[in-house]
Amino acid sequence: MYTDRIKEAGEKMDKTIAVIRRDLATLRAGRANPQILDRITVEYYGTPTPLNQLGNISSPEPRLLVIAPWEAKMIPAIEKEIHKSDLGINPSNDGKVIRLLVPELNEERRKELCKQVRKQVEEGKIAIRAVRRDAMDEIRKMKKNSEITEDDQRVAETELQKVTDAHIKEMDEVGEEKEKEIMSV
Repeated sequence: MYTDRIKEAGEKMDKTIAVIRRDLATLRAGRANPQILDRITVEYYGTPTPLNQLGNISSPEPRLLVIAPWEAKMIPAIEKEIHKSDLGINPSNDGKVIRLLVPELNEERRKELCKQVRKQVEEGKIAIRAVRRDAMDEIRKMKKNSEITEDDQRVAETELQKVTDAHIKEMDEVGEEKEKEIMSV
């Protein structure tokens, strides 16, 4: 029935929110967060490998990240990839570990990051609306094929809109939460 379509759409919307949360976690917010390194991959024996699989990443202090690679010979390659990334952090090493001192964000950079957050949240909302549109199309097809009645169609569309509204509201909350984190000094 149409309830399966609504449930399926809700699950897809949940996945969209999870993806946006993960993407926003990689934005630097003035504090050292190991997740900011999630996007960095390093060439390891000819294979691009995520940095978090090449060593231990810890945050011993609020503004410091320490990367302890499993193999010391990987240090130059890891440093090179960190330099190439858009993090704006200069790595330093002592031959065993790489230290990343996360600088304080200035007001201008905070505002830029907030714009990025808003853009990603808006993309998430667009994805949620696309899921709703697809589900609406399926419900209309069911009505056209006489699988459901006109009343069922109306009820299904109303329920789907409620699910969509709830997910859009959650997406806004995720964005506001991240913006608050970025703007807090």
